[in-house]
Amino acid sequence: MSSTLVTKVAPDFTAQAVMPDDSFREMKLSELRGRYVVLFFYPLDFTFVCPSEIIAFDRALPEFTVRNTEVIGVSVDSHFTHLAWRNTPRAEGGIGKIGYQLVADLDKNIARSYGVLFNESVALRGLFLIDREGVIRHAVINDLPLGRSVQECLRMIDALQFHELHGDVCPANWQKGEEGMKPTAEGVAAYLSNHG
Repeated sequence: MSSTLVTKVAPDFTAQAVMPDDSFREMKLSELRGRYVVLFFYPLDFTFVCPSEIIAFDRALPEFTVRNTEVIGVSVDSHFTHLAWRNTPRAEGGIGKIGYQLVADLDKNIARSYGVLFNESVALRGLFLIDREGVIRHAVINDLPLGRSVQECLRMIDALQFHELHGDVCPANWQKGEEGMKPTAEGVAAYLSNHG
């Protein structure tokens, strides 16, 4: 299952994607080494919760960009269906022109390799934060009716980057700009005495 993927190298894949300029491109995940990647799965194009998430990620794209983070959406639809959905106005159930790539997983092998394939049919709402070395550092999976929090995704990127920069760990509800906690018994005690 996907929870066992945390701390492991993200399963690599090569697949057709629809790019922000509506072109098709065969992309390979490992080509993105050196950048952070948010890889998120959603069930299907032309559905209900999915466009709200895809548009929310698109609206937050500048926030991901300043964090050196690539956003990639994946579903079991074809790249042709992705393109059709992009070319359908939002007022008519489409997603419009989003600024990141959507990957086609028609054979369901990507969803399967990440442990999010549901009933051999569609992907659950899995999200994976991959670091610059290609290692999965965070994963969350929601059931089909439950949309994700883009703000929580950004918070996890901030926490990872803070830890990489300072070596401190990030306690519960940590937010960017707050102090971390030294990963020692003394560090925990000091943090709790100041924030307890």
